[in-house]
Order: sequence, then structure tokens, then C-alpha cells
Amino acid sequence: MSPALDHTSLYLFGCVCLALMLGYPVAYTLAGMALLFAGGGILFGHFDPAFLTALPGRLFGVMTNTTLIAVPLFIMMGVVLEKSRIAEELLDNMGKVFAGLRGGLGISVVLVGAMLAASTGIVGATVVTMGLLSLPSMLKQGYSPALATGTIAATGTLGQIIPPSIALVLLGDVLSSAYQQAQLDMAVFNPQTVSVGDLFIGALIPGLILVGMYILYISAFTWLKPSAAPAASRHGAVDVGELLRGLLPPLALIAAVLGSILSGAATPTEAAGVGALGAMILAAGKRQLSFARLREVVISTTEITCMVFMILIGAALFSLVFRGFGGDELIQHYFDGMPGGVMGATLVVMLVIFLLGFILDFIEITFVVVPIVGPILLAMGLDPIWLGIMIAINLQTSFLTPPFGFALFYLRGVVPEELPTSAIYRGVVPFIIIQLVMLVLLAVWPQLATWLPAAVRG
Repeated sequence: MSPALDHTSLYLFGCVCLALMLGYPVAYTLAGMALLFAGGGILFGHFDPAFLTALPGRLFGVMTNTTLIAVPLFIMMGVVLEKSRIAEELLDNMGKVFAGLRGGLGISVVLVGAMLAASTGIVGATVVTMGLLSLPSMLKQGYSPALATGTIAATGTLGQIIPPSIALVLLGDVLSSAYQQAQLDMAVFNPQTVSVGDLFIGALIPGLILVGMYILYISAFTWLKPSAAPAASRHGAVDVGELLRGLLPPLALIAAVLGSILSGAATPTEAAGVGALGAMILAAGKRQLSFARLREVVISTTEITCMVFMILIGAALFSLVFRGFGGDELIQHYFDGMPGGVMGATLVVMLVIFLLGFILDFIEITFVVVPIVGPILLAMGLDPIWLGIMIAINLQTSFLTPPFGFALFYLRGVVPEELPTSAIYRGVVPFIIIQLVMLVLLAVWPQLATWLPAAVRG
């Protein structure tokens, strides 16, 4: 190959990013651009069409992958909880607990958002739900618009890292394949495995630390600037029975899903089935599962699931063509010559993923970028669980960063028009700093992500 053709894979990647920035659908952009480049390469004799014959086998592998069955089940669990007003009751009850405490409503939003994240695992759904439910109450109570919107946007992104996150399901499946490929490239013919469950367990401690840091920031900020978050007046004594009826069922559901995975009693796919069934039982118990609502749940679940799998199919074709043009060898060459060795390569990958988070959703990055760089980084000795958690928190930070962060777009769509976008941008800056601190902590102490999975495995 000539030096110009050596970089064809990078031109393909650049054209895909450009088309996505122009607003073309992700799945069709990935597949269509890959076919255009492959067709041109075959026409001029620079692409082996044998690469495309592997596509049917890959698609069959995707459709028979039992791990990915968890995706529609977790989506269904989240949609049921969203449409059955369980989140609204959670926020109302948590607000009663922290009434009278300065910044109490903000702390309630963080805690309920974390529970919603553990229930839905979808960033957009959590941001929109929390924006609709809590923003009017926070503004009415006298919260500064910046603090209110920043808290909601940052809390919404917790769905990226707190299990059972859809992002972690997809990332875990891709990293599992990348880890096996990396070991085979190193002539390890009895490769170790990493599972979605390992990634779930590894994300627990970083996720809880993030929640704690959010609460600590809100408490410190409201103590230093009391006017930014006046305390709500407590109306009478809290009804403990009513409080427990509102809090215990969703907490029990989350505990059942995560507990079954942590204890090894169920795989993530089986736990997703438990979660979906449990959410429907909760909704039925609250008489929120009418035929019309069930129809909405099924339609929403099908739409989101189809979108995920269409992107997966497009990404499979893209990765085949990318490798057909020698893209993996080109990336390996760049990484080998990079100053700083494995840490330099990791830093560059994290920066690229952060920037791509402005124009691509986590699904595209998981299916397109991670299969390209994952095997190379893992072959350089990185722990797959640590790498997965770093990528997830990195994307979480990217989704918060102005002016392109996805969470900001979701929130902007539900806030009052008179509230300036600049207030949202000011509000998220402290939370972005918190996320960056979390990334530094993980880089310095990888055990934050790797200790618990190792302890659970025994």
C-alpha cells in the first residue's frame, strides 16, 4: 500500500464524523459510508471483498448474543418506572425527608436521580424526567437557576456509570470481545474473560463516590451561599409509613437486580428479566399499568431497542471495512510510537473519546471507537474493568461539557424559555470538575474500580 492509502481508514472515520455532524442518522451513516469506501476500494483494487463476507456471521453472532438480551429488558424496566409515576413519588418522599435542611431539595434530587439511574440506565430519560419533576419545585423554592439546572444535568448523567446501566451492558460486551482479541494477539490461547457483571461491580464504588461528591458540593455551596438554596419549610411530622411505602418498593427492586448479580445468583441478563418483571409488578400495585400504558411501554422499548441494534449492525460493517483498510495496524503503529508508552496512549484515547462525546452518543462510541482502540490498549497491559469505568466516566463528563454536551441539550428542551442557557452552562462547571477529579482518582488508584470485582470473584 502507498502511504496515502495507509490512511484510508482514518479518512473513513473522519467522513463518518462529518456526516454525523451534518445530522444524518447514525446507523445508516456508519453502514453507508463503510459501503461507499469499500466499493471504491474494490473498484481500484485496494480493498479485499472477502472482508465483507464475514458480515453475516457477525450479525448472526449479535442476534444470538445472550448478553445483549439484557438491553431491551433493562430499557423496559426503566420505561415502566418512568411512566408509572414511581419517580415522582420518590422525589416527593425524599423531599419530605430533607425538608428544613438547606440544600435539602438538591440533595433529594441527587439521591432520587441516582436511584433512577440505577433503574433506567438511560441518560436522556433521567435528565428529562428529573427536569420535568424537580426543576419547577427548585425554582419555586428559590434555588439559583445555575445550581438547580447543574444539579439536574449532572445527576442525569449518573445513568452512565451507576449499574445496571445500558451503557455498561454494551461497553462490557464490546470490551469482552476486545479483551479476548488482545490476548489472542499476544498468543494467549486460553484467554481470560471479562463480563458485564464484572463491569457492574467495578462501577459501584466510583458511582457511589460520585454521588457522595455531588452531595458534598451542594452542601458546601449552600452553606457558603445560603441564598442560592433556601431550606424548605417542614409542614408537620413526616408520615414514616407513607415514606416507607414510597421508598422501599423501588429500593427493593434495585437491590434485587444488583444483589442477584453481585451474589452470582443471576447473570446480568437474568437480573434484567427480574428487573423488568419487578417494575411491572410495582406499576400494577400502584394501579398504573393500564392496557394503554402497557402499550406505550412496549412501543417505547421497541423503538429504543431497534435503534440500539441498528447502530450495532452499522458499526459491525464499519469495523470490518476499517480493518480491511488496515486501520487497526495503523492505530497500533501510532500507539507504539507515542511518547509516554501505555499511559500516553491511554491519555490520547481518553481525550479523543471526550471530544467525540460532543458529536456521538455513547452507543456509537462504544460500537465504533472501543473495538478499534480497545484491543490495542488491553494488549499493552491495561485492566479491562478499569478501562471500561474510565471510558464510562469520561463520556459522562463529555455529556456535561458545554456547548455540545448531550445532557445539556436534553435539559434545555424541558426548562422554561426565559431561563438562559448560560445559567445551565455555569451550573454544570463545578460538576465537570468533580468528574475530572474522579477520573484522576481512578488513574492514581485503579483499585477503586478493580478491587471489588476481584473480591467478589474470590
